[in-house]
Amino acid sequence: MPQAERFQADDPTMRFVEAWGRMGSVWGISRTMAEVHALLYITGAPLCTDDVMETLEISRGNASMSLRALVDWGIVGRVHKRGDRKEYFVAEQDVWTVFRSIVRERIKREVDPLLASLYEVRDDLAPAAERGTDPEVKARLEAMIDFLELCAALGERFAGPTGPGLQLAASLLARNHRSKHAD
Repeated sequence: MPQAERFQADDPTMRFVEAWGRMGSVWGISRTMAEVHALLYITGAPLCTDDVMETLEISRGNASMSLRALVDWGIVGRVHKRGDRKEYFVAEQDVWTVFRSIVRERIKREVDPLLASLYEVRDDLAPAAERGTDPEVKARLEAMIDFLELCAALGERFAGPTGPGLQLAASLLARNHRSKHAD
């Protein structure tokens, strides 16, 4: 796909891009960012910013910001073509690597800051206890912190940058699920 290919609205490629965009919105990322990723993933070809802009009918700024964010997330890489000064982008094609990167990024952006805030709240509870704060509040806060620390640890263990941890965990859970429903 050296130049942006024009897809019809009912083309399976564009239907995938649209579905991925809707899913991205639910996951809390911009629809355009998800659509750019979907386009790069489903075509499997290096595309430049102009190709992305033309195919998705988006502005240069929107395309550039989305591509930069996808590179930062580690699910899109930059490539250069010999003799061409343009920068091209390719999506990671291994779905397990993509989802490991997404899980790691979500932990870094969502769970870690939440834990930091909860640690601060816990630290503030010590003086509050002297003023008669309900001990159940501390117990509920500790339970939430323990849960989130476990989630973060599991995420690190199963979604580390290398290895089949996430795929292994999913396989084990699926096997367990199938055996429960077979009875």
